[in-house]
Amino acid sequence: MRTDTVFVLFYFCLIGASGRSAHQRGNKLETYKQSRSRRETSRLDDGGTHSKPGSPILKRSPDMTKSTMTKSEQLLRIDDHDFTMRPAFGGPPIPVGVDVQIESLDTISEVDMDFTMTLYLRHYWKDERLSFPSTNNQSMTFDSRLAKKIWVPDMFFVHSKRSFIHDTTTDNVMLRVYPDGNVLYSMRVTVTAMCNMDLSRFPLDTQTCSLEIESYAYTDDDLMLYWKKGNESLNTDERISLSQFLIQKFHTTTKLAFYSSTGWYNRLYIHFTLRRHIFFFLLQTYFPATLMVMLSWVSFWIDRRAVPARVPLGITTVLTMSTIITGVNASMPRVSYIKAVDIYLWVSFVFVFLSVIEYAAVNYLSTVQERKERKLRERLPCTCGIGNPEDMMCDPQISGYTTDPQVTSYSSMDANSTGNYGTTGNYGVPENGGRQERMLAQVVLGDPQLAGQVKRPGYVNIWIDTHAIDKYSRIVFPGSYVLFNVIYWSIYS
Repeated sequence: MRTDTVFVLFYFCLIGASGRSAHQRGNKLETYKQSRSRRETSRLDDGGTHSKPGSPILKRSPDMTKSTMTKSEQLLRIDDHDFTMRPAFGGPPIPVGVDVQIESLDTISEVDMDFTMTLYLRHYWKDERLSFPSTNNQSMTFDSRLAKKIWVPDMFFVHSKRSFIHDTTTDNVMLRVYPDGNVLYSMRVTVTAMCNMDLSRFPLDTQTCSLEIESYAYTDDDLMLYWKKGNESLNTDERISLSQFLIQKFHTTTKLAFYSSTGWYNRLYIHFTLRRHIFFFLLQTYFPATLMVMLSWVSFWIDRRAVPARVPLGITTVLTMSTIITGVNASMPRVSYIKAVDIYLWVSFVFVFLSVIEYAAVNYLSTVQERKERKLRERLPCTCGIGNPEDMMCDPQISGYTTDPQVTSYSSMDANSTGNYGTTGNYGVPENGGRQERMLAQVVLGDPQLAGQVKRPGYVNIWIDTHAIDKYSRIVFPGSYVLFNVIYWSIYS
């Protein structure tokens, strides 16, 4: 019994001794860790002055990725407000200022009646829900990702056919928020809009086109659109130029637009006036048409018996004018009114056509006249068309019916080829009532005795008839066309 008691006491003594040793070892380990931590802290505070030269142990910079930073959305309290509603909902209409910078005016099409423009569209408004505390009063700038989470004006372009926001290399949208809640919202847009053109004075016309901006959903009770700086709100790039137009001026206006189903809306207008360059059309249209008209007048100086020369000349000018008119109309819209270029081309076409009709009249009247002369020559066969029949009446050597082979004279022409040469009626007046031109026909005489019988050796006075219509046309056609040009350019220029 005593032995068992002694064994139990011995066992508890061993357990107690092992526990005290373990506790002492634990205290020693904790003391070592604390002392090591204090040494490292003191070494960092001293800036490494106690470290050995060349030691790699340096002071660590704080890890900024693990620092607690306030997110911009939390700073603007995006989740605390309902941005599907406009600012100050239920109160007065929110004013939204607009300014525009035109980057380029790309194309203007008369056929489609539209224009294409690239511009920077900027909106200014105040939303107190986006105000944030700031000590330096600096604004924060965001891209399109935040613009999708807040309220922005719902602008659209009235009468636009196509429009898009540029997205290379990212969406060209900028949002800038100020500490007091003022917001700047800017985007880069290309829009193709309708332009009702009046082409009645084309190509001497001046066109005025408009780009219209309006809110789609908010009437003037909820949103008030205005130009932020009046007419100075519209800025243009100085390098803007067009191939066919001269940009005269840009200006802005503001009006109210009424829709019977929804109400009144504020609408902003950008007007720009364009004047067309005329030099291109002078070279391509007016100058060729004028040359064709002048070319048709050449036939008035060609002998009326030269049918192969005058007929192709008239037909060629008519076909060329038809080609010019077709080419101009192919590049123009099919409008129901007459344009200025149509008046010029069609009047020129009429002048060319009348020159062909003039020759047809001359040829017909000449044929009728020759028939009468042929009958007259049958009655007076000895005159042979030589002027002054009293001196050369019935002389076979002068009359043209000589049979002497040594004489080469005007007699080689037969009666049909001479036409109405020298044919006169009573008292020496021309039978056709027209004017006559005197022409000296050289006669090569082989017999000197024959030369003595002629008053002027070597020459015979004969009369060649030029039809009166040709003579008058040489003056009437150019004079009328010059008068038309004076009236035309004084009206349209």
